[in-house]
Amino acid sequence: MGELLVADKSIVVPGEEVASGMDFLPTEGVYRDGDKLVASRLGLLAVDGRLVKLIPLSGKYLPKRGDVIVGKVTDVTISGWRTDINSAYTAMLSMKDATSEFIARGADLTRYFTFGDYLVTKIVNVTSQNLVDLTMKGPGLRKLSEGRIITVAPNKVPRIIGKQGSMVSMIKDATGCRIIVGQNGVVWLQGDPDQELVAVSALRKIESESHISGLTDRIKVFLEGEVKRLHLTPAKNASNDGGSEGEGGRGEFSEREEREFQQ
Repeated sequence: MGELLVADKSIVVPGEEVASGMDFLPTEGVYRDGDKLVASRLGLLAVDGRLVKLIPLSGKYLPKRGDVIVGKVTDVTISGWRTDINSAYTAMLSMKDATSEFIARGADLTRYFTFGDYLVTKIVNVTSQNLVDLTMKGPGLRKLSEGRIITVAPNKVPRIIGKQGSMVSMIKDATGCRIIVGQNGVVWLQGDPDQELVAVSALRKIESESHISGLTDRIKVFLEGEVKRLHLTPAKNASNDGGSEGEGGRGEFSEREEREFQQ
């Protein structure tokens, strides 16, 4: 019979035994030593059924295939766009993965994306040398415009999104902002200035208090108080946030796409 030796959501240190027996399975940041599960790094213990993992308390984003992220174009080369993804590793978006439109050799690639553009993109490959390949082909993947960008700790992203998008949906509903949370910790928001400020404050509160129980209730109370104090009226979805067909963008997100994106 397996037994947890440390409570869920506790902070553990490298070498600390977190569970005993064969009922629990080690995943990220945890390894098996005989019949014990042991932490390999400093982190927050997370137990999901039989799976035991550690959420790192800090550090840069580690790219994973399939992650949907928000990146910033930092260079335009002859073959594509070099992109900052809030990681120790630079990512590359090639011409063939940027758009379904044919791009002739030698074309001016700044027609599509240029320096400083923020992109909602997906990681399609991470090589053994930690070279990261991106794509813009898929639902909701596009260039962003207007709004504001903030960065949160990547390990806090699951708490910010919540189960099936519940936490970020609560912030959207209360503030009227449109919000996209990249798995790399880069967040895009768009709304009226007061709405954006409340949404950012809520995100920072989640980031700083994610390890404390009762977080959802505290965020709900916080949002209700701010909405009342500032007399905010949740706005209807903005009609367009800048993307357009033929530029690697997709126009606005549908509500279905936004829900899928955050789950």
